[in-house]
Amino acid sequence: MSGELTEEQQRLVAAAGEVRQHAYVPYSGFKVGAALLDASGSIHLGCNVENAAYGPTNCAERTALFRAVADGKPAGSFKAIAIIGDTDKPLTPCGVCRQVMAELCPPDMPVIMSNVRGEWAVSTVEQLLPGAFSLNK
Repeated sequence: MSGELTEEQQRLVAAAGEVRQHAYVPYSGFKVGAALLDASGSIHLGCNVENAAYGPTNCAERTALFRAVADGKPAGSFKAIAIIGDTDKPLTPCGVCRQVMAELCPPDMPVIMSNVRGEWAVSTVEQLLPGAFSLNK
């Protein structure tokens, strides 16, 4: 955490915090929200959705990304994503979400990781998953 978040990044963190309240988490109780910014300036929201079978559970980051794709936004057109959870340190994406971001987002796209206490850190997709698997490389 050095410097300040930009106004746009603050807006994404706030949106992620709001959608976090919609999370369906009857098993873990661990609510996560995500807000994805696309090239046109639209924000696509996502929250985690759990399932008793565990495998069908979907993380907030992937929900936001899949929603944006379903809304017709092309892979590679995303500008930033923010995630938030009730953690001691800023929440980081899981490995599966990192791989999905590596597939759908530019490598230099900012990932704003935050928690409900107002702490944050910013990284990039590539920094979070160096050497990501790809069939295109």
